[in-house]
Amino acid sequence: MDNIKFESGRLFILDQTRLPNEEIYIEMKSLEGCFEAIKKLMVRGAPAIGIFAGYSLALFHGNNIEKAKEYLDSARPTAVNLTYATTRILKAYKSGKSLIDEAIAIHDEDIEMCRKISEYGLSLLHDGDGILTHCNAGELATSKYGTGLGPLILGKEKGYDFHVFSDETRPLLQGARLTSYELEKRGIDVTLICDNMASLMMKKGLINAVLVGCDRVAANGDVANKIGTSGVAILAKHYGIPFYVLGPYSTVDFDTPTGDDIVIEERDANEIKTMFYEKPMALPETKCFNPAFDVTDHSLITAIITDKGIVYPPFEKNLREHLK
Repeated sequence: MDNIKFESGRLFILDQTRLPNEEIYIEMKSLEGCFEAIKKLMVRGAPAIGIFAGYSLALFHGNNIEKAKEYLDSARPTAVNLTYATTRILKAYKSGKSLIDEAIAIHDEDIEMCRKISEYGLSLLHDGDGILTHCNAGELATSKYGTGLGPLILGKEKGYDFHVFSDETRPLLQGARLTSYELEKRGIDVTLICDNMASLMMKKGLINAVLVGCDRVAANGDVANKIGTSGVAILAKHYGIPFYVLGPYSTVDFDTPTGDDIVIEERDANEIKTMFYEKPMALPETKCFNPAFDVTDHSLITAIITDKGIVYPPFEKNLREHLK
């Protein structure tokens, strides 16, 4: 499932705001268009944003690449992969390397990273497990296989049968629109549930593990995930269910000491009131608070699974060990 295509010097994205009802690819033609595509979630998911940002800066940096980088980075400030990719393109520019070759390398490396993450994650699961997911961390959010969904997709290829419960993930409904879409396309058993049903599923003994992606990991193991993920982690802790965070090692930000230091992006209130509704669901004057992410405390996380391996607590020590 290609969410980003670079063909004959042209860049295309699958517009995720139109899924699952329309599968439409849009060509990117300017840096401003790429900024809007990231900001409006036409392309989303930390690894996919990084891949897309690499191509975007390589193609449309104009006369001032540093200014173009700063502009692009501001589209989604919480996603560390964005700045990781644009920093690599800037370094390639300063060293005289091909920017397109560097962007393609970022893309290819993500494919390999996702395969490794998926393999490590699958090693923790069993055939027949019930899995809870929140938000979307599959091929639409990455390159191939995905992070949070990667073990399920790889497992399906290897003959595993999982029973997935997908939180709808309000307010943007990534679980409903994207995760259930991806899993249905892959032939994986998936049941869509409202976000507030997760506790009941756990209480009934239907959930054996929780798999989620991440957008930034602080040095102490606190993790920025889609809003609502920390609540799922609290439930998993209560019911004694392993809670696994999956993401490329590049999402670990050692310059961010704890989750309190992570900048949480706040988004348009209309995403709550109007975006996916035929009519507004609240009065125009009703105030809304719409953070895109919250922070899952490291004490709630069973393991952080990266392309470098499975990291267990204490995270502050063991995340750094994986640098060696």
